[in-house]
Amino acid sequence: MAEDAVVVEQLGKSYGRVEALRGASLRVPRGTVLGLLGPNGAGKTTMVRILATLLVPSSGKASVLGLDVVRHASELRHRIALAGQFAAVDELLTGRENLVMMGRLYRIGAAAARQRADELLERFELTEAAGRRVKTYSGGMRRRLDIAAALVARPEVLFLDEPTTGLDPRSRLELWDVLRGLVRDGATLLLTTQYLEEADRLAQSIAVIDGGRVIAEGTADQLKARVGGDVLELRVTELTELEPARAALAGLGSSDATLDRETQSLRLPVRVGGEVLAEVVRRLDSARVEVSDLAIHRPTLDDVFLALTGHGAESALPLERSVESGE
Repeated sequence: MAEDAVVVEQLGKSYGRVEALRGASLRVPRGTVLGLLGPNGAGKTTMVRILATLLVPSSGKASVLGLDVVRHASELRHRIALAGQFAAVDELLTGRENLVMMGRLYRIGAAAARQRADELLERFELTEAAGRRVKTYSGGMRRRLDIAAALVARPEVLFLDEPTTGLDPRSRLELWDVLRGLVRDGATLLLTTQYLEEADRLAQSIAVIDGGRVIAEGTADQLKARVGGDVLELRVTELTELEPARAALAGLGSSDATLDRETQSLRLPVRVGGEVLAEVVRRLDSARVEVSDLAIHRPTLDDVFLALTGHGAESALPLERSVESGE
């Protein structure tokens, strides 16, 4: 039995002159969760579609459970499942009817399909709503039902493409609990997300993808360590003072400062935050830069992403975004 459930080697995918993937590589050990972190257009969805045998790569290779995703696609489809960004359930059917129908599509006998549906409804806390049409479900209930449908045939590997998109905070937390339960039962998950906290909470390992390439891998703590210490964050009172603030603090950080003009804020990785704070205040005062907020904090995955890519987790190039969304 292969140690890695998913192996991706120099994977490429082109749409004309646009390269959605450019030699991406990663591995997912069995029984673990890999968080694939990146902005819209980074290549996350393209990679998932290739691994789920829905797209053929332009170059490189990928295998899931030891099976090549192109040469052994038919065999592989019986052992994996995909839950996409939007719930793919029938709104006119009840929750139970959706799961039974999915079981029958997998050629599970009628009685066994009903039994499996009831098991999943209980597991996902949907038993009370099982007889209601899905159009009456909340967004969180629909997402849970969608993932339950993906589990009808007991897949060994589950691909989740931004599963909590559009959910309120409570529904997101509930779904996280469900996913943790799947991992405890031995499932292997590849989870794509833009939510940095989601990757931090759920994934044993994280791969950061940007511009079609995997640019960093490791645990959340390992990636945070790459920032190199603490993070200084300040907000200026006027947007015009953002550049003077960066100039005033030049040379103080362990790397260059990152500006966010929308929030009028500056982030600067520093080796030891407490030791430089007095110097920061002195320099800003000398430059007559007024700040409305100033703080030192431990690095987050957001800081990691900014340090690695120079932009936030929700930004993307227009051409790449249109390829990822199918526009």
